[in-house]
Amino acid sequence: MEGTATEITAREPGRRPSPAELAAARDATVPDVVVPGLRVLFCGVNPSLWSAAVGHHFARPGNRFWIALHRSGFTDRRLSPFEDGRLPDYGLGCTNLVARATARADELSPEELRRGAERLRRLVLGQRPGWLAVLGLGAYRAAFARPSAAPGPQPEVIGETRVWLLPNPSGRNAHHQLPTLVAAFVALRRAAGAGAG
Repeated sequence: MEGTATEITAREPGRRPSPAELAAARDATVPDVVVPGLRVLFCGVNPSLWSAAVGHHFARPGNRFWIALHRSGFTDRRLSPFEDGRLPDYGLGCTNLVARATARADELSPEELRRGAERLRRLVLGQRPGWLAVLGLGAYRAAFARPSAAPGPQPEVIGETRVWLLPNPSGRNAHHQLPTLVAAFVALRRAAGAGAG
């Protein structure tokens, strides 16, 4: 395994990254969790420093992705971010619009978001999920040049993959409380015919 001892210890489940480990995670990446033919490929805006430090998706405490995924019926129990590799067992996967980690999503430039959309299109065309679910209204609007896009199904299709727009599950997103977020995930699950049971 490559990396410094600091990077390696930050990946231990349940261990909080130190301030130095979080600082070292800036611009690091988190590997995609994707296989061909998923029912839903979830796409975050970009990794948080916490996620990059531990090497798993939606890992920052307070992020509501894993709670919403379970409460909406996509998974039979609440998975830990350290179990993101199990998502394909449920027909699900994870990627990011922009690969590099930042402290805040607003650190990303419009150009980075547009380049991320092109990379995402290539990934989707190669892996062919049934649905691509982008988690982040502002990022989607900028990346795909859809300034008035609203949550829910989008008119855009990438190959045969349909696109769904969800609110960002970050705990910092006060505009969408957990019940609203769960309801949005439920609507996607029903459309995708996905579920744990």
